[in-house]
Amino acid sequence: MWDSIKWLIPTVQPPTWTDGFAALAIVIVGIAVIQFIIKKIVFKLASMLEKRQHPVMSDIVKSIYPSLRNALLFSVFIIACTLLLEVRLFELKRTSVIIDSVYVYFAFKALHDVLSFYLENPGRFETGKDQDVLTPFFLRMSKVMVMAIALFTIASLWDFNLNGFFTAIGLTGVALAFGIRDTLAHIFSGMSVALDKPFQIGDWVMTGDEKIDGTIEDINLRSTLIQTSDKGLVYVPNSYLVNRPIYNLSKRTQRKVELNLFLSTANSEEKIVQFVETLREQIALHPKTLKEIIHVAVDEIRPSACRVLIRYFVKTNDTEVMLQVRQDILFVAKHICDENGIVQVDPGQGQFVWND
Repeated sequence: MWDSIKWLIPTVQPPTWTDGFAALAIVIVGIAVIQFIIKKIVFKLASMLEKRQHPVMSDIVKSIYPSLRNALLFSVFIIACTLLLEVRLFELKRTSVIIDSVYVYFAFKALHDVLSFYLENPGRFETGKDQDVLTPFFLRMSKVMVMAIALFTIASLWDFNLNGFFTAIGLTGVALAFGIRDTLAHIFSGMSVALDKPFQIGDWVMTGDEKIDGTIEDINLRSTLIQTSDKGLVYVPNSYLVNRPIYNLSKRTQRKVELNLFLSTANSEEKIVQFVETLREQIALHPKTLKEIIHVAVDEIRPSACRVLIRYFVKTNDTEVMLQVRQDILFVAKHICDENGIVQVDPGQGQFVWND
């Protein structure tokens, strides 16, 4: 039996019963220390960090414990084997490479476990804040990178030549980039959306060309789900949104109202001026209008009518409130016209054509 492992440990000798019992004792004591002392210390540390408002550090400590435990168990096993075989396994070239590879594996496994925990529980990573669409993406990419680095590190310990492997990966990456360039464009656009954060889930947005108008339902790396005003769900590629102006209507603090009234030129100039001044005063008196910007003026005159421009802002982003204020102002304008005998003109009548 012992001759079969001399290729790995040339100086190995059959152990005595004393060495066997000593090695067994080391294993039992090591397992007991890890299970009843080190485990309690680690979880007590995690609990203390949680109480001191360091949830991220607490999660990291608890996530790396399985790999730490396995590394310690492996160390206990190596120490027991060293005593049993009376050979310093850490100093032998062949066994030291194996031991170093296992330790490298456990180190990267601990990091992999931390990333996996936050991928399954992204809310803990964000500490209760709004979720970032890039968080899951970067966590997944980090897991892949960790595994790749671990593989290359272990390969370097075994003196593998990786030049040909890297060349093959480079050529494959170039071919894939050409094959999925459209998908990559959407993904990079999604990353741009996540970094710039022009909108979030629940925001009401509209593109500059007004082809997309609705509420953001979901955001991912490739596309954005928008619920339009007619209750339809539209999957919009992120590259489409990135290449167009986006109006985030949910971020408005005020709404602009702009409309026109048409007064007949049969009205005297004094009546038209009085209408303009009175309406401006009434708009300023409304409790929900901004007083800084109120425009009421005749902006164009035709042979049969003059056009009155009315422009003001409402202190709200609520469409219903804005429409209610607009209705109030229109009824005030009608009351002023009725009270002063001002004649309005319907631009839709056949004898009156107003083309802008």
